[in-house]
Amino acid sequence: MTIIFATSNKGKLREAREILTECEVLAGAGVEVIEDGETFMENAVKKAVEFARELGKPVIADDSGLEVDFLNKEPGVRSARWLGEGTPYEVKNAEILRLLAGVEGEGRSARFVCAAAYAEPGGRVITAEASAEGVIHDRIAGGGGFGYDPIFYVPGRGRTTAEMSPEEKNKISHRGKALRELAGKLRAAGVFS
Repeated sequence: MTIIFATSNKGKLREAREILTECEVLAGAGVEVIEDGETFMENAVKKAVEFARELGKPVIADDSGLEVDFLNKEPGVRSARWLGEGTPYEVKNAEILRLLAGVEGEGRSARFVCAAAYAEPGGRVITAEASAEGVIHDRIAGGGGFGYDPIFYVPGRGRTTAEMSPEEKNKISHRGKALRELAGKLRAAGVFS
């Protein structure tokens, strides 16, 4: 089975291919969807439904981001657009570190959140949502992953998600958890055999 993954983000696409091994995952392109929802789930469902309708094929979409408790859960649902459209993650990561300067321990608590949605052209929608808890590191560390990974430290692993192998990150990540839960629901619904 082939499923379109509605993203142009190469990191997300790579992770989806590593996790959704029961199907061929292709990059979704050519459909512009404005992510204006107030929640990760609203955006994921909107993208999946609009892509499925336009492409006439089953689609999986996600919306994800970083919530930093000290920053009132910012950047949150606007993680990709935080500090302005197209702002490099190096700048965003440095700004979060600056804003948390002097904040210690539990005050640096944060989580990655991922909402994933599967949609069919006929209208059926199946969803899943998951998070991964951690803290904002005191510095940028690691060259793997993408986005906010270099500042997201997982105490139980002793390193940032940017310092983990893709396999290790997928086991504990918000996207890995959400896509595995979604795949289970798709199997139960008969989408995957």
